[in-house]
Amino acid sequence: MEVLSRSLKAAALAASLMAGVAPAALAQAPAKPAASPASGALKLNAKGYLETPGLNVLVFSNGSEDLFNDAKMSGVELIQHGVRTVTNGDVRLSPTPGQWDPMAKLIERKVDPATGVITATLEFVGQDFRYAIRVEPRGRDFTVSVNLDKPLPAALEGKAGFNLEVLPSAYFRKTFLADGKPGSFPLYPSSPMAAPVDGRAEPLPLVTAGRFVLAPEDPARRITIASAAGGPVSLYDGRNQAQNGWYVLRAPIPAGKTGRVVEWTVSANALPGWVRPPSIAHSQLGYAPGQKKVAIVERDPADPPKAQARLLKVGETGVFTPVLTAPLGAWKPWLRYAYADFDFSSVTTPGLYVVEYAGRRTAPFKIDPTLYADAWHPTLDVYFPVAMDHMFVNEAYRVWHGDSHRDDALQAPLNHEHIDLYRQGPTTDTPFKPMEHIPGLNVGGWFDAGDFDIRTQTHYAVVRTLVDTWEQFRLTRDETTVDEARRHVEIHVPDGTPDILQQIEHGTLQLLAQHKAVGHAIHGIVEPDVGQYTHLGDAVTKTDGLVYDASLGPDQVKDGRSGVKDDRWAFTSKSTPLNYGSIAALAAASRALRGYRDALADDCLATAQRVWDEEHSHAPDLFHHGNTTGGDIVDEEFSAAVELLIATKDPKYAARIDELWPKVEARFAQNADLAARAVPFMPPAFKARMAPAVRAYKAQSDKLLTENPFGVPIAMGGWAGSGGVAEFGLTHWALHRAFPEIIDGQAVFRSLNYLYGTHPGSDISLVSAVGTVSKEVAYGNNRADFSFIAGGVVPGELIVKPDFPENKEDWPFFWGENEYVINVGASYIQLVNAAAALAKEPSNAPK
Repeated sequence: MEVLSRSLKAAALAASLMAGVAPAALAQAPAKPAASPASGALKLNAKGYLETPGLNVLVFSNGSEDLFNDAKMSGVELIQHGVRTVTNGDVRLSPTPGQWDPMAKLIERKVDPATGVITATLEFVGQDFRYAIRVEPRGRDFTVSVNLDKPLPAALEGKAGFNLEVLPSAYFRKTFLADGKPGSFPLYPSSPMAAPVDGRAEPLPLVTAGRFVLAPEDPARRITIASAAGGPVSLYDGRNQAQNGWYVLRAPIPAGKTGRVVEWTVSANALPGWVRPPSIAHSQLGYAPGQKKVAIVERDPADPPKAQARLLKVGETGVFTPVLTAPLGAWKPWLRYAYADFDFSSVTTPGLYVVEYAGRRTAPFKIDPTLYADAWHPTLDVYFPVAMDHMFVNEAYRVWHGDSHRDDALQAPLNHEHIDLYRQGPTTDTPFKPMEHIPGLNVGGWFDAGDFDIRTQTHYAVVRTLVDTWEQFRLTRDETTVDEARRHVEIHVPDGTPDILQQIEHGTLQLLAQHKAVGHAIHGIVEPDVGQYTHLGDAVTKTDGLVYDASLGPDQVKDGRSGVKDDRWAFTSKSTPLNYGSIAALAAASRALRGYRDALADDCLATAQRVWDEEHSHAPDLFHHGNTTGGDIVDEEFSAAVELLIATKDPKYAARIDELWPKVEARFAQNADLAARAVPFMPPAFKARMAPAVRAYKAQSDKLLTENPFGVPIAMGGWAGSGGVAEFGLTHWALHRAFPEIIDGQAVFRSLNYLYGTHPGSDISLVSAVGTVSKEVAYGNNRADFSFIAGGVVPGELIVKPDFPENKEDWPFFWGENEYVINVGASYIQLVNAAAALAKEPSNAPK
């Protein structure tokens, strides 16, 4: 699962311009009486879901995830006391389905305003199976039923059932009653398994009953489920089959029946008068003395507002001394909460501080003139080295992974749609036959995300961002030994070379290897099957490291080859946009590598120039699939022209930039940073030509200051938006440098503060190990350990439609909230250094 690359993220950003767990303290807070307690009955609200204080019932407000299928965010869902504990109430074809198992498509959703009944019609495409899920409020309870017009198809008898998935972390260390008999939710999966059928072992039920009470001891989590006619309902533990599995309550759909074939009555306890405690969104890292400092209070509309907040300084003896008491700004509604600003910009004295509102205090944060000097270190020191493919990576006593994927890669089969948005077209567009080894690809590159694939579109974005960062800030930090010849990395061991140059080299080696191996950029290199794709653990154990040889038996090894067909696949259908994006990175890398790896720099630039000329000698290749084949062709060609112009100063690239400008201007938000970087290398008229687009961009981005409380673009899709927020800040930085009279750069601070905790839903820093309270449970390739990788940046607060911000800190497996991606790490490094530079400008000096 990957976030969009830089070009596609920019498109999402442009669209937004145009138009958690809650922390433990929130989740476990005691009940607080509301000013006017409601009756407790579930009512349909204007947003189309059922609610009562302390409980929301969503019914297909969120559909199945088109890109990645089961994202655990669909069907009937419960939000209980501010925590989404139940999801995927729907018909499924196995007791504990995984991410790639089939899900029905939502055909229609109907809401009856008079009765509050919500009905969703769904269909398993190609299975001749259509059904309806009906949810009906009955006082404080609701019924959920499966309704059939036709009997279950014979092929699905014994397979189809109604599932309701229960978040394991919400029920760890809790108990249940099944028809009155006690049981405990397993902390670690240990339930019985059936013998494999067709290669797949299925969990057996922990217990089967007609009535379940989940967490009877905990009024904040208690849920009662009673099946009509007494059963049967079975409780499963899906974690036996996959670490990201959930507890599942399941009722089989009977054969030969129509009408209401499954019916449950569900009673989810809601504490009387429960009100969600306020959250104080702020930067967990802190603030430079002269920058604007605003904490944003988020409160439940049922919670009576307080008029003011306080800033307290933390003394050496633990005394909290008030230094500012000030009124809050006007309360403004957004999504499900209300927001007000607490501006403490007037406080500039360095020290440790907390913000206090309504008796709640934040964790301590800094006001410090050197605040940003080291905030990017964990990302470059740890996260980037850990992500390096084709290397042995060691950190003191810990081996992060061995020299992985030495057997890369086999040519992907023709006309094949693969997992994770990879697809091969009708030809290979290479000299290699399907399943033939492509030599030379087992070098360089990073694990793209929480997975282990190499995704070219991400890689070239990373290389260009790192080069831009090097050229602007000359980061000479050296804390890592990188030995490409030995394929060996030692974290926290300097080797005399700036680490950022070594990372640029590592990414460039993979991009260049693709051109040398097949003559053009390829989509990427990915696992051959779901079994490998879902691998967790040391990447070196995914394959045997030996090139596959079809002439050998499965147990044979000869001359460095083996009969084990475990090699990753290379997807190679030619794409002109992808080629442009790749050579843009190679042209940029040639500049950074000059004086460090001169031969490599020469090779990069020669390749970029050759491919540019080749692409302009024929009609473009427009093979496109998902987000692996390059962005918009205008954006990608423009990026290549700009990077080649900066690298060569050749007027032909400036001429092409001029020719592309009308199309680029129409897509200015996607290309603004590139256009700004081109300004010093173009004739003066170009800057004047660009100025109106900059002013229009400013007007559009300024609208965000009124559209949401945080003044940055907030994603509303299945992937949260920290990457888009970082790009928003970097775009403003680039435009500020080129047009300081138009763009003041303050969005750089807003964007970085968003990453550090000034966001909806919670105040946690989205950068692991940066800030007082940061992400400590994330979707890295070590996610099964409920751990983190220092310096990784997660997507952040995902908006569960229609209005619930969520970022789980006790459940890492929500990739749309918690998955690290390498390109956001690169953007974050640059954004921190941009903020450091901006803070030194006279306009941001302490007043």
